[in-house]
Amino acid sequence: MDARYQIDDTSQIISPGMIIFKDLLEDNLRKMLELVGDSNRLRPHCKTHKMREVIALELSLGIIKHKAATFAEAEMLADVGVKDICLAYNLVGPNIARAVEFRKRWPDVSLQVTADHPTPIEQLGEAMSAAGVEIEVLLDLNTGQNRTGVEVGEAAVELYQMIANTPGLIAAGLHVYDGQNHQVDFQEREAAVLAVWNDVSRLRDQLITEGLSVPRIVAGATGSFPIFAKIDDPDIEVCPGTCVLHDVGYGQLFPDLKFTPAALVLTRVISRPGPDRITFDLGYKAIASDPAMEDRCRFPDLPDAKAVLQNEEHLVVMSQRANEYQPGDELLAIPRHVCPTSALHKSVTVVSGGKVVDHWNVAARDRFISV
Repeated sequence: MDARYQIDDTSQIISPGMIIFKDLLEDNLRKMLELVGDSNRLRPHCKTHKMREVIALELSLGIIKHKAATFAEAEMLADVGVKDICLAYNLVGPNIARAVEFRKRWPDVSLQVTADHPTPIEQLGEAMSAAGVEIEVLLDLNTGQNRTGVEVGEAAVELYQMIANTPGLIAAGLHVYDGQNHQVDFQEREAAVLAVWNDVSRLRDQLITEGLSVPRIVAGATGSFPIFAKIDDPDIEVCPGTCVLHDVGYGQLFPDLKFTPAALVLTRVISRPGPDRITFDLGYKAIASDPAMEDRCRFPDLPDAKAVLQNEEHLVVMSQRANEYQPGDELLAIPRHVCPTSALHKSVTVVSGGKVVDHWNVAARDRFISV
C-alpha cells in the first residue's frame, strides 16, 4: 500500500465509497497555482468534484474565478461565496429562465454564460430585458472538437456583434475550449494549442479593431492550461478541471502534468466465482463506465487485475493473485475518469494523515438545487 493512501480504520466506511485524500488534494491545488503563476488568470472547473469544501479551499488560496457546467454547480459556487462564475454551457429552454432567476438571486455575482447561435442569443436578451437585468455572454468558439461553438471567421464576428448589440446582454469575451487536444507528446500538444491561440488572438484583434470590447478569453482544459498560461496575454483565463482530483486517464494522457490521484474508491470483495476471478462491489453505479471495460479503474495493490465484467453493483476482474483474496477484503481503486465518478456518490469520506477527518456532500451532483 502506498503510504499516501493509508486509512487507519476503514471499518465504518460503507463500500463502494469515494475517498478524498485531503493532503493530496491540497497539494494538487498548490501545483495548479504554481503552473499558472497568477491566481487572477486561473478559473478552475468545478465539474470534476462538485463539492463546496473544495471551493472553500480554492478560495482560501486566492482562487476567486471559477467555472461550472450546470446551474447546480453555479449555485453551489455562489453559495460558497464565489463572485465571478463562468457557466460554460449554451443556454436553451428553461435554462434561460433559470439564468434570469440566478441573476436576481445573486445580483452581486458576475455570471458569464456561453452562446454560439442567434436564436438563443435573441431569446436570452429578451428574457433579461423583460426582467430588468443583464447577463454577460461569452462567444463559444469551435476550436476543432466539433461539439459546440462557432468557427473563427466572419460568422463569429457577426455573432459577437449581435451579443454586443442585444439589450440585456453584455459581450464579455470568448470561450475557447480545446478538449480535442489530448496529444500525449507535449511538443505536439503545445503546437496544437498555439495553433488554436493564433486563430483566437486574430479574432480578438479583429473584434477590438471594430470597436468591440473583449475583456476576457476563457481558454483551455486540463491538458492545455499550462500552455495557455505561458502565453503573455493578460486577458487569458485558464480552466483546468480534472487535475484537482486527477485520475488514471489523464495520468496516462498527460505524463508531463505531475498531479497525484486524490480521489479513490474503497471497494470490497464480495465473491470469488472462479480460481482466477474476484468480484468487487464496484459496479457502474460507483465508478464511471464511459472508459473501455479494461480501463475503468486501476488497483494500485493489484496491478495485474483485468476487468472482464461490470454490472450495476458488480465488477469482476481476472488476476493471477485471485487466490490471495477472500470476501470482505478491501482495495482502493483509482478511477480512469473521475469527473463522472464523483457524480455517482452522494458524499465522500475525507482522509488526512491516515485518519477519517470529515465527510463532504457532493453538493452539485444533481442538475437542480433550487434555481
